[in-house]
Amino acid sequence: MNDTAKHSHLAFSGIQPSGKLHLGNYLGAMKNWVKLQERMPCIYCVVDMHAITVWQDPAELASSTREVTAACMAVGIDPERSILFNQSQVTAHAELAWIFNCVARIGWLNRMTQFKDKAGKNRENASVGLFVYPDLMAADILAYRATHVPVGEDQKQHLELSRDIAQKFNLDFGAPDFFPLPEPFITGPATRVMSLRDGTKKMSKSDESEYSRINLTDDADTIAQKIRKAKTDPLPMPGNAEDLKDRPEAENLINIYAGLADHTPQIVIGEFAGAQFSTFKNALADLAVAKLTPIGHEMRKLLADPAEIDSVLRSGAARAQAIAGPVMSEVRRLVGFVG
Repeated sequence: MNDTAKHSHLAFSGIQPSGKLHLGNYLGAMKNWVKLQERMPCIYCVVDMHAITVWQDPAELASSTREVTAACMAVGIDPERSILFNQSQVTAHAELAWIFNCVARIGWLNRMTQFKDKAGKNRENASVGLFVYPDLMAADILAYRATHVPVGEDQKQHLELSRDIAQKFNLDFGAPDFFPLPEPFITGPATRVMSLRDGTKKMSKSDESEYSRINLTDDADTIAQKIRKAKTDPLPMPGNAEDLKDRPEAENLINIYAGLADHTPQIVIGEFAGAQFSTFKNALADLAVAKLTPIGHEMRKLLADPAEIDSVLRSGAARAQAIAGPVMSEVRRLVGFVG
């Protein structure tokens, strides 16, 4: 791939280096990132600078950065074809974020609902970094003049802010087309994966119960056991999607099956209509084991050689820097920085 700053289409996506990646991360984002490589040049960034907006144990941060990189490679992100690196290795992210701190308005950031959710009642005690997190996200995208960003619902507001910042920078510095206005990119129906213990809550690594989630590193027996113990209701499999309205656990398991099999939920319902849930769960356990154990196996293999992972990240960072460097030279000139 020719890494240049002037892509007609370029996708950028970031993933936080938090250990214990689970089925929700895979079906909700990573599986679609692999497909996106077929459609346009992609930059995938392990956003370790975003991670430290809340305190991280330094050794755990380093370990999680490698684990997430291994997961990206294990699911099929090709570091030769796409650019895969960690954010802190490319200084353009921090430099452009500062410039965007001076372009964005406090009123805009005050409207960001995610900060309110994350800071909660502790707003005065939250880090400044957490408050200006969306400015850094805008810098992540725009340092490469990325045109497309695969985002979930929770990041749509931040992407809109990135567009506002791009527009205001272009206007303030008399460069109407300098930064593109990045578009949200929906790669296909992202599967919203809920907890295996409570179908009304998202699957999360912070849930106390190990049985609420399937980790990408779980072995075959653990995956099968977690699915067989997943909460369901006593009714048989529904005959159509409308019958799932008040059955969140059943709906979740059907969505997981559909996501793993690359089917629509309707096809899965048609296949198992009227069957006992135990029959369906056995089929789901077999499917999940078949799809997920090769990922876990590959992750363990990659993590056994951390120096190789570090080498992949360094190489990706050099390619990312080659794109961001010329963009930042022009930004400095436009802003009026000398040197």
